[in-house]
Amino acid sequence: MTRTTPARPVSVEALFPELASYRGRTTRLHPRPGRPGMGDSHVGGPMLWPSDEAWPVCHEAHRPETEGYAPAEIRSARAAGVWPRSRPWTGAGAPGEEGPVPFVGLGQFFRRDVPGLAAGPDGADLVQLFRCPLTHGPHLERRYLLRWRQAAETERAGRFLAAPPEVPMLRWEDELPEPCVLHPEEVDTYPWAEDDTLPAPLIDLIDAWEDDQAAEHGPDALSYQGDLSIPPGWRVGGFPSWASTGPMTIRCETCATPMRLLLTADGYERDASSHSWVPLEDRDPSLEGKASALSGQTIGRPTRLRFGRDRDLHVFTCPAAPGHPPRWVLS
Repeated sequence: MTRTTPARPVSVEALFPELASYRGRTTRLHPRPGRPGMGDSHVGGPMLWPSDEAWPVCHEAHRPETEGYAPAEIRSARAAGVWPRSRPWTGAGAPGEEGPVPFVGLGQFFRRDVPGLAAGPDGADLVQLFRCPLTHGPHLERRYLLRWRQAAETERAGRFLAAPPEVPMLRWEDELPEPCVLHPEEVDTYPWAEDDTLPAPLIDLIDAWEDDQAAEHGPDALSYQGDLSIPPGWRVGGFPSWASTGPMTIRCETCATPMRLLLTADGYERDASSHSWVPLEDRDPSLEGKASALSGQTIGRPTRLRFGRDRDLHVFTCPAAPGHPPRWVLS
């Protein structure tokens, strides 16, 4: 089933004509639980990974844990619609405390499926995203990995890895992605309005309009950030949201070129301020407004993942040299 974003509650460029020159495009991925194959774009499904290649592992030291969840029990609990039971950690010397830890495949995206996906080094058209399932250091830092491939060349491999290696325990239930198929959809998007992301006079106009909306409509008021600029959820390209950190300039650590947003991973497809972005297919047509948005994990939190303290994970790459190391920003 496709997913269709409703028209914005008001015309953005009718309100603020100056925004026309800043209009961009982002591809909402709309992940929903399903059974993707290794040849599909997906979140949480099987990776297209030749069997003669070593699966990526994290060699850094990991933070010791006292309890966690077994991946098989997480899957069984989800199938039964219940919460998994935590268990004592497996002990010193087990994967996750000492020795290499297999990365978890979060998703893969083919340019043939996802409009607007930037090309990688040497024109690579398949990108795979991974995360170490354990934490590092006193601040619980995370480690991510980006793997670029030539799709056609990779698909010609004779044999593929049927199942990646797993650690026996995960610290949190939301370290294990739920396999999701994608429903890519391109929508217009506009920059986050704060600091110098837009000209100061334009930001002042947007702020004044939001103040008027709040005074007239109270908790049901529209907002530029929540309703008009950047959709929630997994998306490719477009503009980063800066709700937690405030706007940041992200430069390539190799050549200092300003980096571009490759993709955004989000634990939630909707929140209290973004109900207007809920697709038509995820609404009750007999109801209106917020009341029409259907609820449930498969709609609001389909991937079952979490990034930071419910933030967006922005993945930036270098437009001058896509092979330069990416940067990861939680905002």
